[in-house]
Amino acid sequence: MPAVPTVDSPDELAGLLENTGYLADAGVATAAFLALRMGRPLFCEGEPGTGKTSLAVSLAEALGLPLIRLQCHEGIDAGQALYEWDFPRQLLHLRALEAVEGGRLDVDTAEQSLYTERFLLARPLLRALTTAPCVLLVDEIDRADDEFEAFLLQLLDENAVTIPEYGEVRAAVPPLVVLTSNRVREVHDALKRRCLYHWLEHPGLEREIAILRGRVPGLGERLARQVAEAVGRLRTRELLKPPGVAEALDWARALATLGRDTLDAESAATTLGTVLKYSEDLDRVRADLDTLLT
Repeated sequence: MPAVPTVDSPDELAGLLENTGYLADAGVATAAFLALRMGRPLFCEGEPGTGKTSLAVSLAEALGLPLIRLQCHEGIDAGQALYEWDFPRQLLHLRALEAVEGGRLDVDTAEQSLYTERFLLARPLLRALTTAPCVLLVDEIDRADDEFEAFLLQLLDENAVTIPEYGEVRAAVPPLVVLTSNRVREVHDALKRRCLYHWLEHPGLEREIAILRGRVPGLGERLARQVAEAVGRLRTRELLKPPGVAEALDWARALATLGRDTLDAESAATTLGTVLKYSEDLDRVRADLDTLLT
């Protein structure tokens, strides 16, 4: 059975992440390293676009592990996250048994044949327990409700779940769990206590320049700096949706695609839709575009 790859220090993990294109600062690298070595879930909280989801994706790539992602949403329940029975196939199976047995079915035998792995539809949480080892990303847990959060507590505590008709499923190697939150609502302390916690900030100027140049092939130093500085100014404004790193990358890619090597008022005005996603924000920034490029 494969084991979780051995990483000896936060610096080594930061280097592995950098090879995937994720530039982790000391705080992120240390938090991820401790989660890996201590076998604890990592709870990442911060503004949208600070790299929380990308961290889990990059950890899976850096460690050579499968990534299993559960995207949370309002109303998500255990059935959507854990497992469901394939009722149409079970019904067809019953009909086939009836045909073979001439309509004389043994009820107990038929029932036992229905609740097997053959008819079990594994959703992300169950797949994470049966895929050893792996990275489990529980994305935007703050969008789920209290009941789902309580259900998740037990699974994180035991790395196991009991399916009434099937039995217990326990992880041979517990997954490396990364939970993310944009703080749409406060997540309960009971969940946070079970996790290591890290608040992710937007990257500083020099690190964002390095991210842009590392992720956008051929991007020049001057344009990367101009984009990073302009995005930094946008984040200080009263916007409905301040841009994250993903939007900064989109802006840099758009400018590079257009063959621009500098960010001027004309190119900024025509490409703002790659970095701002609300008309109110676009109007507000275009009305005062000069200060963005100062």
